[in-house]
Amino acid sequence: MLLGYANKARCTGPEYDVAGRSVPDYEIRVDRDVCYSDIQYLWLGRDVDQHVFPYVSGSITPDGKLVGGVVEYPVLTGLLIWAGAYFVQTDGGFLLASALLMAPFGLLTGWMLGRLARWRALLWAVGPPLVLYAFHNWDLPVVACAVGAVYVVHGRGTDRPLVDRATVAAVLLGLGFALKLYPGAFVLPLALYVLAHNRPGALDWLGAVRVALAAAGTVVLVNLPFALAGYEGWRASFTFQQLRKVDLTTNSIWYWGFRPESNPENVEFQDAIDVLSPALVLVSFAVAAAVGWWRFRRDGRYPWIGVSAAMLCGFMLLHKVHSPQYTLWLLPFLVLLAVPWSWIAAYLVADAVMGIGIFRWFYAFKAGTGGIYDGLAAQAVAVGVWGRAVLLVVLFVMFLRLPEPFAGAPQIPSDADGVTSRRTPAVPGGPPA
Repeated sequence: MLLGYANKARCTGPEYDVAGRSVPDYEIRVDRDVCYSDIQYLWLGRDVDQHVFPYVSGSITPDGKLVGGVVEYPVLTGLLIWAGAYFVQTDGGFLLASALLMAPFGLLTGWMLGRLARWRALLWAVGPPLVLYAFHNWDLPVVACAVGAVYVVHGRGTDRPLVDRATVAAVLLGLGFALKLYPGAFVLPLALYVLAHNRPGALDWLGAVRVALAAAGTVVLVNLPFALAGYEGWRASFTFQQLRKVDLTTNSIWYWGFRPESNPENVEFQDAIDVLSPALVLVSFAVAAAVGWWRFRRDGRYPWIGVSAAMLCGFMLLHKVHSPQYTLWLLPFLVLLAVPWSWIAAYLVADAVMGIGIFRWFYAFKAGTGGIYDGLAAQAVAVGVWGRAVLLVVLFVMFLRLPEPFAGAPQIPSDADGVTSRRTPAVPGGPPA
């Protein structure tokens, strides 16, 4: 994470203009030097620099511009953005303060993964994605929520009834939804896991409903104050994402697979993708959940972690936007499940080619030295987009086939005095502990 911060901090300063924007040549440096971050960029344009409390007095204009403190993220991320900007006056200070706020979540994620998967957790701790994306956007807290849900179910305290652990995990997934939405999808496989697991020979409908209600209640409790205080501003963040067009900044198969029809000016195409993309995402969720149920009928255990990972692959592949930092969402599943290292390496290479190539490509555009298909950077983007897409399909299938990492393995108990027992969890891909 220190390397990740140092990488992004190269774009800050050395001087600042009256609005607190880094000078000179900020717009050029962020792409040329591959040190762009959404954190630094959003210092201006969303009233972040004015320290406006998010959502409650904001709205979205007819042309899709967010005003009055609204940001394009769910409310808990909006609060993080506001808190990181509150005591600073420059985009460099905003980056530093935001990094300090989020770093504990990155450390906590590493600790939980280490407890759950032992040495495979080094993939999170020292892998390239943390350097590239730790402070690219506000993603470390939401990853901590998703990993925390797994840890609550399969880590310490597993002597408590499953439905109790799953309820706490559902609350964490609800908080994750209020940060970046995607953990909310994992509530379904978690509920199915409780439904199929808690009572031998019977389905625990009450426990499954309790899990779903815990997640939904958390989402409502977090969002309701903002919706009541300023509904228009709260709704504007969702409207912004709905109105976002498929373009060259979205890095998605929809833009690259349908050139030139995918130009943002093609209203008919954009309207079709607004329907097709979420529909296919939901289909991928249903397929993953159904395959998980088939495995339960065959093996007697619902693979909720594998199903969750497959659902995430479906979202990343089929959503109309694929931001570079989404790799941080996927990385914990590569740690927890026994994905062969060759496939992990292939994904990380494709991701790095994309994550670096996209900014060099933007720089070529700004410098007037390349077109959409011209030059090495453009080719790197194409390789990254399609290589990553193919690997997401492979991982979708693989996640649904791999054994559940904690099935039948001892968990991480604690002795009465708080000293951890010598028993350790099974290492994914290795023999039971």
